[in-house]
Amino acid sequence: MQCHKLLWWRVHEPLAVELQPDKVLQDRFDQGAQVGALARGTFPDGVLVHHSRRNDDDDRALNDRDDDGLNLTRQALESGASTIFEASFFADNTFVTCDILLRDSDGWRLIEVKSTNSAKEEHYLDAAIQVHVLELSGVKVAAVEIMHLNKECHFPGLTNLFERTVVTDEVRALLPGIHNEIEAQLAMLQGPLPDVAIGLRCSEPYNCAFQERCWPKDPDHISNLYLIGRKTRFQQNIDAGIHRISEIPPKKKLSDTARRQIRSMKEQRLIVEPNLARALEPFDVRLGFLDFETIVRAVPVWPDMIPWEQAAAQFSYHETNGDGRYTHAEFLAEGPDDARPLLTQRMIEATAHAERIVTYSGFEKTRIRGLQEVVPSLRAELIELEHKLIDLLPVLREHVYHPDFHGSFSIKSVLTPLVPELTYNDLVIVNGLVASVEIARLLFVAGKIPPEEVPRVRNDLLEYCKRDTWAMVKLLDKLRALA
Repeated sequence: MQCHKLLWWRVHEPLAVELQPDKVLQDRFDQGAQVGALARGTFPDGVLVHHSRRNDDDDRALNDRDDDGLNLTRQALESGASTIFEASFFADNTFVTCDILLRDSDGWRLIEVKSTNSAKEEHYLDAAIQVHVLELSGVKVAAVEIMHLNKECHFPGLTNLFERTVVTDEVRALLPGIHNEIEAQLAMLQGPLPDVAIGLRCSEPYNCAFQERCWPKDPDHISNLYLIGRKTRFQQNIDAGIHRISEIPPKKKLSDTARRQIRSMKEQRLIVEPNLARALEPFDVRLGFLDFETIVRAVPVWPDMIPWEQAAAQFSYHETNGDGRYTHAEFLAEGPDDARPLLTQRMIEATAHAERIVTYSGFEKTRIRGLQEVVPSLRAELIELEHKLIDLLPVLREHVYHPDFHGSFSIKSVLTPLVPELTYNDLVIVNGLVASVEIARLLFVAGKIPPEEVPRVRNDLLEYCKRDTWAMVKLLDKLRALA
């Protein structure tokens, strides 16, 4: 439903490199499987239908018809089972499996399990396709629910991990269009690759794996305008026939940063605002540079964590000695026990002598505020630390633009144009999402990393986080030079 072009590629190129899950996506699959298993555990009398061709890493809509699953489902229904997991049905050229079917007095309750913290609109369609097939198969669906994670659940009390939201009316409203959409998709798949324009569908409700095939590489494309995103403003420009940044009307209302970008691109040069020196004055003290890496788990793992909460598990800290030399401190969690108290203690000790502590974005401030709640014995020290923080990102964003930023002010986007001698190319881990997954694999997922590989992975994580803080050091040096 998101895009027929995406569906065509997934069916005709199932082994495409874009469809091979990386570590981040595989971790999301694994966490989804964990959530599904825990959801089934809340119905102890359920019957699990075992499938001969099971593909846990993909949407059920693309699975081949599973005759064994269909036969086992029929047997479970006829045996009077009150709860069935992974029940399979085939009708209207469509094969579905249902997470949970619960027998009600007036039919069956379909429960679709999601590893999100709420029921979302895209979940309604998932359930509607199942209801469509179930009812054509003679199964009366009395109610539909989305079973999702409960954001009020706090570890270690996981008895309320799940919440169930009734979406029967929302799903019923979608049913009239399901058959025609199935027919349209099947017809489309018999023809050549469809021509579908880029737009919001490329990232909503999910990022398309094939975006690189469709999106132009042109730096002047409208998608590269600062803060355009791929949301409403982007679509509005496309609908208005504005496909390139250079086509934006001069009188169009834009932010100062976007206008600076347009000027930099037009003149093909680095733009530096004359008041940069004044903006850098607060940095003329004894400085530290702090960066966190976090774990993010669907099922919380440390005290008072909620589902999908970001919890600090690693930090890197550089501090200037005032003579051009820097000291470095670092911490990386070991073992599954809550690492935050020790991380906090080490961080407080490392940062004690700095007058201001540089970060890049407000991420570290948010994490420090979270630590104030979970390490109350060091709350006063953490509040003092929070007051020392000073963010380099807005200084750069509001005073400097290089044509090679391509509308982004992420630290990796600005580092190469401004400090070309410093890159992440020599590192094994090169982004925070991978770092988060690797930390979680080290701490919680037994067997994911062989014991002999653990020292290497730990070193890779330490080197990545260290590079982030050193990048801040060098960026500040560059900004001072430009000023």
